[in-house]
Amino acid sequence: MKESNQKYASNELLIFLWKKRKPLISITVLAGIVGIVVSLLLPVLYESSAIVFPAATSTVSFSEQRNAKANSMDFGEEEHAEQLIQILQSSRIKSKIIHQFDLAKEYELEPTESNFLYKLGQAYDSHISFERTRYGSIKISVLDKKPQQAADIANKIVQLIDTVKNDLIKERTIPAYEVNKRKMDKLNQDQQDLISQMDSLSRLGVVNAEARANLFSALNEAKTPADRDFFREKIDVNLKNGALYDGLAELREFRIEKLTTQEMAYEQAEADAYENFNHKFVVEEAVAADKKAKPKRAVIVIIITLATLIFAIISLLIAERLKELKKIA
Repeated sequence: MKESNQKYASNELLIFLWKKRKPLISITVLAGIVGIVVSLLLPVLYESSAIVFPAATSTVSFSEQRNAKANSMDFGEEEHAEQLIQILQSSRIKSKIIHQFDLAKEYELEPTESNFLYKLGQAYDSHISFERTRYGSIKISVLDKKPQQAADIANKIVQLIDTVKNDLIKERTIPAYEVNKRKMDKLNQDQQDLISQMDSLSRLGVVNAEARANLFSALNEAKTPADRDFFREKIDVNLKNGALYDGLAELREFRIEKLTTQEMAYEQAEADAYENFNHKFVVEEAVAADKKAKPKRAVIVIIITLATLIFAIISLLIAERLKELKKIA
């Protein structure tokens, strides 16, 4: 019974469509013409793409542990790719590209119109996109009316990756370098002060522990009163200041080790703060396209035609149903 009802409904629909074939054909033809006109009015856009891989590390390391963790020749992983996309989508790159290529004029937007920044951002996002590929690389795609400009924008974005990321890094590494520099200067100054103290004691005749032991042997072997007086004087000075001299000598050795460690940290901080590193591998640079990417005119015409036809059928069915309801009422 249910199948027969469905078959009956289908037959009724076919009969209805056949009766309305003339207006439906007219509407379809008209929709096709409108679709053709609309597709011809849409601006022609060309697409250029660049492909980059993020680098696993972007610094010169002075530590064996850091070198073991990541090498400057290694390609980045998923996490690095996601970080790179965030940088590509940042306002720092967007504002530079908009300003350099005057995209507000390109997108036919006036600064005086309402919601200018919002509309400019929407237009930018619809023309420039970033996508992580299944291989872990980043695809930078740019649509523009001019094929060469599309390629120039894509390549400029690739260049800005290093500029923007280095700027972000320097915001943190320069203060860290200044801290390391102050520590390094303080340690060097303290070491110089300590050496000056030891030099002062040395001028008084204070010597290290091994040499002090030899002073007693020299006193015993002295043959003249003048020699014995000389060595007694030296022994008295060393007995008075020897412990201080030994303490300063131990402190000097400790500070030499500390200076060595601090010097490595200082060199690392200096390299991180003031060197401009490359943060990506450019796999493919963008080139000017010789074939348009948008609009797909055939697709636009088909979509407009089919959408209009479906809407017309639904409208005719509703109108027919309303007539029946009026007759019953």
